[in-house]
Amino acid sequence: MPWPALGCPRMAETLFEELKRYVGFSPEDEQALLALHGVAREHFSRIAEVFYARILEHEGARTALEGGESQVGHLKGTLQIWMDQLLRGPWDEAYYALRCRIGRMHVRIALPQHYMFGAMNVLRLEFQALIDEYYRHRPQEVEQVRRAVSKILDLELAIMLHTYREDLLAQQARNERLSTFGQLVGSIGHELRNPLGVIETSLFILKGRMTPGDERTTKHLDRIGEQVAIANRIVTDLLDMIRDKPLKHEPVRLAEVWQSARSAVQIPVGVSVVERGLSELPELRGDPNQLRQVFINLLENSIQAMGESGKVELTATIVAGSVELIFEDLGPGVSESIRRRLFEPLMTTKARGIGLGLPLVKRILERHGGSIAYVPRPEKGPGARFVIRLPITPPGGSSAALPAAR
Repeated sequence: MPWPALGCPRMAETLFEELKRYVGFSPEDEQALLALHGVAREHFSRIAEVFYARILEHEGARTALEGGESQVGHLKGTLQIWMDQLLRGPWDEAYYALRCRIGRMHVRIALPQHYMFGAMNVLRLEFQALIDEYYRHRPQEVEQVRRAVSKILDLELAIMLHTYREDLLAQQARNERLSTFGQLVGSIGHELRNPLGVIETSLFILKGRMTPGDERTTKHLDRIGEQVAIANRIVTDLLDMIRDKPLKHEPVRLAEVWQSARSAVQIPVGVSVVERGLSELPELRGDPNQLRQVFINLLENSIQAMGESGKVELTATIVAGSVELIFEDLGPGVSESIRRRLFEPLMTTKARGIGLGLPLVKRILERHGGSIAYVPRPEKGPGARFVIRLPITPPGGSSAALPAAR
């Protein structure tokens, strides 16, 4: 009896293919968009002007743009490229991947979704006006082109919403991990304090009874003391991650905080540290001790990454009503596979590290109403770059400008 013919298994449908099928995006729609592209490309510059004029009318949307109005000129050119790809295609998986990257950028700059919907409607109205003008003598084609534009813009919105959903799910997963982490740390941290306290007490007694001149014993007791101090610091960092240590709300000069942090870190002779613009910054309000810890952690990370030689740069500016600090080093940088988990507790690439430095930095900055992000620096070669934002309290503002401790 002959075997039945084995059919090839059907390839799984990608998300983009599913979205196109859902909105009914067809080859006829592609042809209609290509035809519209020939008409619309001469208007891309004008549409970009209308688009960003509308955005700059709204404070929330304007603030979300990195650099505010100073970046709008560049963004207008980027929008023209986006419109060219929108109407010219090809509408394949590479197109989908590119649109996802744009959506993730919106997530990164915290662009509210309602501005995204409003902005897309501006483009929809502009394209519809073009269609009405150029297809008025071809009524049989108007409806097809209108439908094609509506479908592709709906696809764009669906892709952007998908990136927001990805971010939401990632945040939920992080919160669940942090909750478990907090419960574990709370119990283990306090339990470790007791044996470490016993070791410190015993060490103190042994040093008092040590034979004078016994250098070998002194060396080993000192090493025990150093390791106990390291263990205590790890326990403290762990507990700081989960407890609501009250923030001080007092005037802060970041230049002074930076100098205090710099003096607390042992910097190798071959490492140069350069800072720019800190002395020109306005006075902020916050907790100088916790902000000092931010600088210490970042500086220690950079030195550990570079070794005995390299360069660290801290550049301070005021951008869109916030203080922006760009912290860079000439180390190996962070691989793409690690970046998305860089600020998660216990995530580390060091041989001797437990991954608490950057999560603690992020927590401190967020409690001050600020943020930190890792930004690659391909234009400058290897190295790491962190961009920190801190709000500027208006003159006469009170500590209420800072979020309450959670």
